[in-house]
Amino acid sequence: MSTIGLSFVDWLIIAIYFAFVLGIGFYLKRFTKNEEDFFLAGRKNSAWVAGLAFLSANLGALELLGMTGNTFKYGMYVAHFYWIGAIPAMLFLGIFMMPFYYSSKIKSIPGYLKLRFDEKTRVLNGIAFGIMTLLVSGINLYAMALVLHTFLGWNWDLSMWMSAVTVAIYVTMSGLLSAIFTEIIQFFLIWFGLFLVSILGIIEIGSVQEIFARIPESFNTLWSTSGNPADNGMLISWGGIVLGLGFVLSFGYWTTDFLVVQRAFSAKDLKTARMTPIVASFFKMAIPFIVILAGLIALILANDPKSGFHLLSDGNQVNYDSALPLLIARYYPSGLVGLGVTALLAGFMAGQAGNISAFNTVWTYDIYKSVINKNASDTHLLWMGRAATIAGVIISLITAYWAKSFPSIMDYMQAIFSWVNAPLFATMLLGMFVIWITPNGAFWGLVLGMGSSFTLYLAAKFNWISASLITLSDVSSDMAVNFWRAWWAWVICFIATILISLFTKKRPKEELVGLVKGLTPATVDHEASLFQKPAFWAIVSLVVLVILNIYFW
Repeated sequence: MSTIGLSFVDWLIIAIYFAFVLGIGFYLKRFTKNEEDFFLAGRKNSAWVAGLAFLSANLGALELLGMTGNTFKYGMYVAHFYWIGAIPAMLFLGIFMMPFYYSSKIKSIPGYLKLRFDEKTRVLNGIAFGIMTLLVSGINLYAMALVLHTFLGWNWDLSMWMSAVTVAIYVTMSGLLSAIFTEIIQFFLIWFGLFLVSILGIIEIGSVQEIFARIPESFNTLWSTSGNPADNGMLISWGGIVLGLGFVLSFGYWTTDFLVVQRAFSAKDLKTARMTPIVASFFKMAIPFIVILAGLIALILANDPKSGFHLLSDGNQVNYDSALPLLIARYYPSGLVGLGVTALLAGFMAGQAGNISAFNTVWTYDIYKSVINKNASDTHLLWMGRAATIAGVIISLITAYWAKSFPSIMDYMQAIFSWVNAPLFATMLLGMFVIWITPNGAFWGLVLGMGSSFTLYLAAKFNWISASLITLSDVSSDMAVNFWRAWWAWVICFIATILISLFTKKRPKEELVGLVKGLTPATVDHEASLFQKPAFWAIVSLVVLVILNIYFW
């Protein structure tokens, strides 16, 4: 394709951003004096800082390119990822799970599994999470390369290597500290840089009402067409949305994925840690007004022969993820294009940095120190964290080329989450709320859950079985198969963990104090006023969620 011309001002904005991000890394290196600073940002952050970083770490390629592209493909149903597919789980994390996580002073999610169960369960999850994180990290590199390729005409290889080197430098210098600082900046850049796409799209088409009038009925509702999968763009029933996305995938991601939970660990105290995902939930609900609207605008333009708007294609395969970059190119004048490109790059770098900082922590503590060098000093662990950052970025480059082969990065992402996060959520739920779940029950339940999910993925991909056996429906999309596969993986892990626990040795109760409900002091806020209580703001967030779902029903 022909490149989109950038003016000197556009180039200047992009260059200033990259210089600023690298400058932050160099500046914060002086404050990174030990391994707790590097891996947990010194545990000094407020709820606002941790909350915005919590959300920004999730605002990578998946949220921006993936969700816009998926809206083009599936319609309004993609909003479920932001509302029922995020908010209940974020609030559950803050109110119920954070007391177990934060109070035990763990440095990672696998660290909790070690304390609650045993070393082998920790290592299993550490390895699975490490692989998953590098696969997801590759998506962010691919997305950054897509933007550089689309706007600047750079070849794919140069674009990916440029992106990788920048992230490697600033995360290596100061770890989570620099990742969080840049994530805060990137959060505001994303909003200021991309919100205008939706505004200008609404102006061109006429109004929000006109947008909904010009898309098929199956694409413009949330729930009213979910009774029959054939009636909606995603070809899925309400059961798949509620059980697969709203329960298993959502809770599996937001409550067990160390990439986001790590930001809450950086909070200065337990109340702040509990508020972190609750603060983030309000901003999460607002993001569809950027990405969902942009996706619907792109769909209308692509279906209008007079608009001259077409998505990129690679051979016969349409690249849905190109929708947002092409809208920026269509609407933004000289100078603003640079801001739009910078906002996209900021989002991808936030996601990439988040993945790499989570990977270096899990590798260093849950694999390297746990299995390879149990007597490693703090100084050595700090060095290992930096080395893991470089290695993680290099491996991400390889996975980026794999991500490029998928028509939509969102389908690819949900497949990965169904392999790892879905069964892990069953393990964590049982571990935190059922005292008698055993180490062997947790380990083998997790093995069976992850194994069954990956097997079902291969079986559907290579047509060994009909997708209808997974989705319980005659019609289905790739996304519907992902949702239902996650549900079955959770069920298999949940049942297997319980059955195996009935016949294997339990841990003494005194070893589980602070790790399981019933053996952990209840979290109360007697001293705090109503407006300072996490539970109050969680209820407010839940009310807003219900209103949005009813309005767009």
